[in-house]
Amino acid sequence: MDAIVFGASGFIGRHLVAELLARGQRVAAAVREDTLTAWLGARGAGTGGLSVVTADITRPLSGLPAARDVYNTAGRYAFGLTRQAARAANVTGALNVLHWAATLPDLRRLVHVSGYRVSAASGPPDYAALGAYEASKIEGDLAVRAAAARLGVPLTIANPSAVIGPGQYIGPATLVRDLWNGRLPALPGGTATFVPVVEAGYFARFLAEIPGGPAGEHYWVLDDATPHLPELIGLIAAHLGVRAPRRSIPAGLLRRLPRALTGADPETLSFLSAERYPTASARAFATGAGLRTPPVDDVLRAWADDLVGTRFGAATPALRPYGFHDVAGGRTWITGERHRPAYVLLHGLPMNADLWAPVAAHLDGPVLAPDLPGLGRSAPAPSADAWLEALMGPVGTRPVLVAHSLACGPALRFAAGHPERVGAVVLIAPAFLQAPAARITRSGLAVPTLRRMSAARLAGILGVAESPEVASAAADLRRPGVARRMVAAMRTAFAEREQIRALLERVDVPVHIVAGSADPLTLTAGHPVTEIPGAGHYPQLTHPIEVARAARRPSRR
Repeated sequence: MDAIVFGASGFIGRHLVAELLARGQRVAAAVREDTLTAWLGARGAGTGGLSVVTADITRPLSGLPAARDVYNTAGRYAFGLTRQAARAANVTGALNVLHWAATLPDLRRLVHVSGYRVSAASGPPDYAALGAYEASKIEGDLAVRAAAARLGVPLTIANPSAVIGPGQYIGPATLVRDLWNGRLPALPGGTATFVPVVEAGYFARFLAEIPGGPAGEHYWVLDDATPHLPELIGLIAAHLGVRAPRRSIPAGLLRRLPRALTGADPETLSFLSAERYPTASARAFATGAGLRTPPVDDVLRAWADDLVGTRFGAATPALRPYGFHDVAGGRTWITGERHRPAYVLLHGLPMNADLWAPVAAHLDGPVLAPDLPGLGRSAPAPSADAWLEALMGPVGTRPVLVAHSLACGPALRFAAGHPERVGAVVLIAPAFLQAPAARITRSGLAVPTLRRMSAARLAGILGVAESPEVASAAADLRRPGVARRMVAAMRTAFAEREQIRALLERVDVPVHIVAGSADPLTLTAGHPVTEIPGAGHYPQLTHPIEVARAARRPSRR
């Protein structure tokens, strides 16, 4: 093989394998469990040169395919490990890889991935002071360097900072998670705290170039342009449309306070430092290889989008692409095609854009599905009508405007004001034509109750089965302000029922109405109606094929 990658199913390892395969190399991926193949398949990566082999680096290695270049990206990156568990992967495992590499007759390079706060150490680590993770990485780094010198193994060590990108949910991601959920009242550290990052794709390209360079180097690979921690969190907060904390707590004080009070893992506190690192050799090597770091602000924003889109690793997004965009002066979560959609899908309460995932799979064109302002993952906007005007601004098609329940009002007002920009309107379970007490209203839920709502209980209230779409809505209700804004939106929609009914008679585009037999219309619509047998107020979840079929009819006409 051209290369063998240990830890190939890990975050760094899989990006490296993808990069090597893209360069036409024959790659052996050494894994304990193969999750790599599915990941590569989802990315559309060619796997013709890939061979997946099973290996446990905590034991002596044998029977593996020989390779010219050996990459060790394996290790345990976790806090709260026992000393034994941390050493098994980060010390014993690293030495097992090195000893196996030393037996290869045509070895060109062993590339060992260490850490940016590790290779600066010069003596045995203090496990009690540092914690098992960082101490074991330091011990492993020292041991690998000594053994490589003794055995004559051509070694290069790469010391990355926090490697970020889609799929990275540990390290600094915990700060972003707390920020997003309103549980970050103060920033750890001070104004000069420097927690550098490096983008995963760039780091993979850097690693792929190392075997062609000189041996014996130690490269600190991080983006020196990473903002100080307060600015970094401020940048992400602005992108997500949430408030950044204004106060900070010095790391020294955090160490003295009880963990139950601060919520901070003691092992993470050593990373809250103002230190800078010797990156000159890595920058010179990257320049020689023609590598350029992507703009760190863009990397941070894209990473934040992925963290929110995947619920910090707890969910798989069904609608892509996704991310935050500025709409009418507020940050809006948008999924799908922003410029040339065939359908614009507007959800009702208490859901978000994920509600449309089952339906979108059966539509015959691209969709644009946002979270309504102030609901789901979107920040508030001055008004729903101004927001919808701004959302439709970049749209260059005449899409079918599909609205559910609460969203029927804004959809009709837009269609009435801009008939030339809408091909048709489909109203699903329009609350203004139904009995005023829908299931979610009848429950009489208070804001505190909504904020504690589990996915199972919410599904029961909505009269649907528990699903990823319901779980997504329940997660948003737990965020600060969302439940309160949902209740306010329900009151506003109820007060506008008469106005919307009058508007329905004046809309100058085709209108089609969809309702479930278990949630029927109680007022005359004056437009074609499709009643779905057995469906309730959320037919998108229970009868997505029938809803998609009804949404396609106006576009065919």
